[in-house]
Amino acid sequence: MGFSQGWIGAARRCESPHFNRRPDNEVSLLVIHNISLPAGCFGLPYIDQLFQGCLDRDADASFCELDGLRVSAHFLIRRDGELVQYVSCDDRAWHAGVSSYRGREGCNDFAIGIELEGTDDTPYSDAQYQQLVQLTLALFDAYPMLNVDAIVGHCDIAPGRKTDPGESFDWTRYKKGLEG
Repeated sequence: MGFSQGWIGAARRCESPHFNRRPDNEVSLLVIHNISLPAGCFGLPYIDQLFQGCLDRDADASFCELDGLRVSAHFLIRRDGELVQYVSCDDRAWHAGVSSYRGREGCNDFAIGIELEGTDDTPYSDAQYQQLVQLTLALFDAYPMLNVDAIVGHCDIAPGRKTDPGESFDWTRYKKGLEG
């Protein structure tokens, strides 16, 4: 998986307008999230639409609460393992919100956000774990400050506010895959 200007060649590129420059050009944290739109539904076009700022709020009643929301992630790994990239890793995606890591506020400034298509209580697919391991190893190669100790869940940087990737995420399986 090669990178060019923060974009990975192996990903489907689906650019989001919801990003800005990193204040210090630092990438030192990897944040694992989950997302499904509508909640619990998979394989639909709404995640792309949300991150691109063009979500059809009439498509589902739950989308009204998302109206005007400006969010993005760097990556999405769909249930079938498809890798989608929305924002260059060299830029700041808007995925973490109010967050703190080891006393440092504003994790978007220095983190890469990876969304897994899923829910807190739905097991993730084999294809997702395989793609996540490959992507993480490529990110380790491209960004030397990243390592296995610099990987967290959204729940870890926004406790009490966020629960993802949830109890269904197998941290042991994921980190064992990173060992080679």
